This record gives sequence, C-alpha cells and structure tokens, in this order.
Amino acid sequence: MRKAMRALRIGDVTPASEAALTEVPIPEARPGWVLVRVRGIGMNHAEWELRHDEIRESYIAKPIIPGIEGVGEVADPSDQPFEPGQKVCMLMGGMGRMWDGSYAEYCLVRADHLFAIPEAACGLPWATLAAIPETYYTAWGSLFECLRLEGSDALMIRAASCGLGYAAIQVAKAIGAHVIATTHRERYFEPLRSFGADEIVLDTGVLEGAVLADKVLELSGPATLRDSLRCLNVGGICCDTGILGGRFTLDGFDPIKEIPNGRYLTGFFSNYPTQQAMDDIFSFVARHGIEPFVARVFDFDHLVDALAMQDKGGFQGKLVVIDER
Repeated sequence: MRKAMRALRIGDVTPASEAALTEVPIPEARPGWVLVRVRGIGMNHAEWELRHDEIRESYIAKPIIPGIEGVGEVADPSDQPFEPGQKVCMLMGGMGRMWDGSYAEYCLVRADHLFAIPEAACGLPWATLAAIPETYYTAWGSLFECLRLEGSDALMIRAASCGLGYAAIQVAKAIGAHVIATTHRERYFEPLRSFGADEIVLDTGVLEGAVLADKVLELSGPATLRDSLRCLNVGGICCDTGILGGRFTLDGFDPIKEIPNGRYLTGFFSNYPTQQAMDDIFSFVARHGIEPFVARVFDFDHLVDALAMQDKGGFQGKLVVIDER
C-alpha cells in the first residue's frame, strides 16, 4: 500500500477560494481504530461552519481534515471485527473536528463510529450511499426515537426545504404519515410536493392557528420553537433538531408556561449512532427505493469545486463527492 494520500487539511479559516488538496501521510491503523478507503463523502453545513468559523475554536484539533461522515471500504481492520474490503459508513463522534475526517482518500475511524453497511444496501452506488449516513440518521432518530412517528400521524416539518427536511418527508411518507411541509420560499413548493409533501405552508414565522399537527419536526430551531409548540394537537410531540433559523438557544424560556399543557418537547442530537440504527436505515432506504436528494456529484479530484458550490449556496439537496478509482 502506498504511503501518501491526498486530503483537504486546514488550520485556519478556509473559504473555497483558498482551499487545495495536499499530500499527507496515510494514517496507520491502531487498536480501536480502523483504516477506511473513502469512496464517498456527504457534505454538510457543519463543514462549512468549520471552514468559515468553527476552526478558530480551541476544541478543534488543528490542523484538521474536515468531514463528519463518509462511506468506503475497510483497508485495515486492526483489532476490530471488520473484513478487508467490507463496505462501511462512518459518522460523528468528533470526526472532522477532534480527529481527521472524510475529506481524504483514507480515513482512520474510531471503531465505535464505524458501521457495516447491511447487505440489502451494498448494491447501491457510492453516490447514493454517501448521501445517507448523517442526513438519514438525523431524520430517522428525530422521527422514530424522539417523535415516535406512526403512519396515522399528521407531521409538520418546519423549514422542510433542506436536505434533512426532504429526507424526513421521504421516510415519513414511506410509513404512510400525512406530511405538512413549511418553507419561507414559494419556489420550493414544487420540489417539496415532488418529494411527497401532502400540504405545503408558506412560513411567515407565525403558524399558530394555521397548522395543527400530531408531531412537529422543528428544523428552524429556537427561532420558531415557541410557535411550533402551539401548533400541536393535545398529546403531540415537538422535536427540536435543527438551527436553520440562526438562533442557538431559547433565552428566557419558561417551560411551565410555554410548553402547552398536554404537549411534549424533545430534541435529537446525532452524535450517538449505532449499528442497529444504520442497519435499519440503509435497509429501509433500499427496501422502499428511496432516492436521496443529491444536488450534484463531484469526483474527488474536484473536491475544491464542491466547496465552491457549497460557499456560493443557492442549491437544494446534498453535495456528494465520490472516489471510485
């Protein structure tokens, strides 16, 4: 095996215009860690945040290779129960922040955040597999672990016109739920409808009185959380998962007065994936023929072009980078 690989490594604020692939040593497998040949990278807003601001934080292990998720093949299993060539996915747990992530040809992955891709999904192309781990795990955990979603439920997805929102629509519709999608822009009505939303509501910031749902997936976050709680039927649950509204905390929040009686508030943090969850998600996607919303697929040689598209914005769906050489 060769000794060097290409990767994006950053130590300071790095817009796409200043990014470049560089040659770095291929990490060596060690006890508790598995070396993976990266075949696909799903890009996330978290990596944009890292490149533009979070890199300044003291908890970032600088210089760092970004990338909080990826898929690939086991190159060296070390002391772990994986087989060379086995298809795997990796996500979260400090990946791309506290230890080097997936924006590279190889990634040394902490074993408790590396998961086998079930046989049912192994035939899917790398571009499809790469779009699944973080986005669908977050949707899955929010809908089933937190909201306890059932096919008879009316689900409101607030700020649905994002990658996570589209994934949540697909999963919810696959089990028969009635989906009410909200968005701030009328131009997103048709894409939301094409992904299965039953109702689409233009979000003015105040939906109380306009929408009633059994479950609410709140992707805007604290900016609209109070209003979303007032959109619940008695016995309903709101799961706060996103922060697209630009506010990170609820200052002065009074849960006694602001959580309506008989309604419930929870939240989902995607830092703790499990093999069982990955088995369920990949198998569900394959069984239901779900096609992730991919905005564009880039070859690894053009990773910097993908960063430029991410910086420019204005696209819908997930950016994916693959390396099939």
